Amino acid sequence: MTVSALALFTLAACGTESGSGGGSGDSGDGSGTVRTESHVTGVHWNVSSLTVGGKKTAAPEGAHVRIDSEGKATGNLGCNRFTSDVRLDGDKVTVGRSTTTGMACEKDVQQFENAMGKAFHGELEAAVAGRGDEQTLTLTTAGGDSIALASEPPAPLTGTTWKVTGLASGSTAASLPAGTEDKAHLTFAKDGSVEGSLGCNSFHGKAAVSGFTLAFGPLVTTRKMCPGPEMELERALLGVLEGRTTYAIDHRSLSIEAKSGKGLDATAPAAGK
Repeated sequence: MTVSALALFTLAACGTESGSGGGSGDSGDGSGTVRTESHVTGVHWNVSSLTVGGKKTAAPEGAHVRIDSEGKATGNLGCNRFTSDVRLDGDKVTVGRSTTTGMACEKDVQQFENAMGKAFHGELEAAVAGRGDEQTLTLTTAGGDSIALASEPPAPLTGTTWKVTGLASGSTAASLPAGTEDKAHLTFAKDGSVEGSLGCNSFHGKAAVSGFTLAFGPLVTTRKMCPGPEMELERALLGVLEGRTTYAIDHRSLSIEAKSGKGLDATAPAAGK
């Protein structure tokens, strides 16, 4: 049930991408409602809530869906990730092939996913309202149950506090040393500077941005001695934040890779937090 629910959810959002002449939406009356066949792909949609049988349930944190222009959608309902194909017919959508992870979820999250499984079946109708970075998407079943989503803009490189969440070596990802979670972070400024914490010592320095590259100058750090895991993390980060590196942002996730192949992963807080 969970697999089909996730697929249906994804498909519903994707279904709003395609337009057939009679789709719903604004015709330019200034109400803020836009046509469902536009403004959907390439948007990170946070799941806000699910309403089943008149009862509204808030979605787990991190629940989202993203639709591409190739008939694919991916997302997360707060626990399991999913991918789905879609078949479209105007504002109606039909479930295609779907896959999902099978992690065990916390009780309340599992209950939400089970509710999604009951709500998402048959045909779904989509409606988009708002403009720019402030849009909402509502998906409604034939029985009147609905899922509410809201767009969230990607985090900018500069001015964002990026929390370091992982390390990498080439294509191999690794978690942070035990006990160092939430200790390292970095913030880039528009003037080409960077500052933050390496997990033990604070630092500041230069980080010139050009395209998808970051050129770090020598970093100035404090000189505290910290427990072993924190010093291990600090050494690893100093090996990444030096010289010319490449970076990429995927919505609110940042990855930086040095020429050596060493890298880091970081995340930004949700918009408004």
